[in-house]
Amino acid sequence: MNNVKLFESAQIRSVWNEADGKWYFSVADVVQALTDSANVRDYIKKMRKREQELDANWGTLCPPLELLAPDGKRRQTQCANAEGLLRIIQSIPSPKAEPFKRWLARVGYERLEEIENPELAARRMRDLYQAKGYSQEWIEKRVRGIAVRDELTGEWQKRGVKEQTEYAILTAEISRATFGMSPAEYKAFKQLKQPADNLRDHMTDLELIFTMLGEASTTEIARQADAQGYPQNRAAAKKGGAVAGSARRDLEQKSGKRVASPDNYKQLPEVVVRKKLAARKTPDQ
Repeated sequence: MNNVKLFESAQIRSVWNEADGKWYFSVADVVQALTDSANVRDYIKKMRKREQELDANWGTLCPPLELLAPDGKRRQTQCANAEGLLRIIQSIPSPKAEPFKRWLARVGYERLEEIENPELAARRMRDLYQAKGYSQEWIEKRVRGIAVRDELTGEWQKRGVKEQTEYAILTAEISRATFGMSPAEYKAFKQLKQPADNLRDHMTDLELIFTMLGEASTTEIARQADAQGYPQNRAAAKKGGAVAGSARRDLEQKSGKRVASPDNYKQLPEVVVRKKLAARKTPDQ
C-alpha cells in the first residue's frame, strides 16, 4: 500500500511494508522537508560523506522500495522506517527535527488504528485533502477515482499484467487516448516538477471525471473480452481510453473549452499554512 503523508506543508511518499509491519518513507522527501534544499541528492551525498558510520550503514537503513515517481511510473526509491529516519535526522541540523519526530510517532499510531478500523483510512484521506484546501466536491471525486483505479489494477493483477513497467505503460496508453498526453507529458503541461507532485492531486474536477471514465471503461472492456496478459490488456487500455477521449472531444466541441487544464493546486498547502499561522495570532499581535 502506497500513500502520501503531509508533514506541515510538505508531501512525503510512504509505503506500508507488510513484511515487517512498518511504514517506510522516501528519504529524499524527508530531507527536502527538513532542509528545503535546492538539490536533495547533493545534500544526501555530502551528509553521508561527513558521517562515515551513517554511510557504512546506509544500505541497511535505507533499503530500496517501490514508490510512485514524478513521471507517474513506479520506481525503486531509497526509503527508511521510523528508526532509520531518526538516525538520519541526527545528521541534519534543522529546527524541524523535533516536530518531525513527533509526526513520525503519530503516523505510526494512526496506521495501527487503521488496521483495526479500515474506515479511518478513508476518513483521514478526506481530512488530509480538506486540510490542504481542496473543496468537498473535488475530494469526493478524488476518493472515487482512487476506488476506480484500485479496481482496474486489481483486474490487471488477476489477468496476468506485471506490476511496475507494464502498469505504467497501460496507464500511459489510457492517458494518451483520453487526453492526448502521457502522465509524464501531462505533468510537464501542468508544470509539476517535484518528486512528491501527484498528477491526479492537481487535476480539475473534469479531468478527474474523464480519468475515471477511461479507467472504468478499460476495466469493463477487459472483463467482457476476458483479456489475458499484457498485449490483450494493452488493447483494452487503448479502447477504454478512446471511450473517454471521444466523450472529452464531444464536450469540448459543445462547450468551446478544453478539458485539459494547465492549472494546478501547488499553491494550496502554502495558503493553508498561512491561514493556520494567522489563526494562531492574538488580536493585539
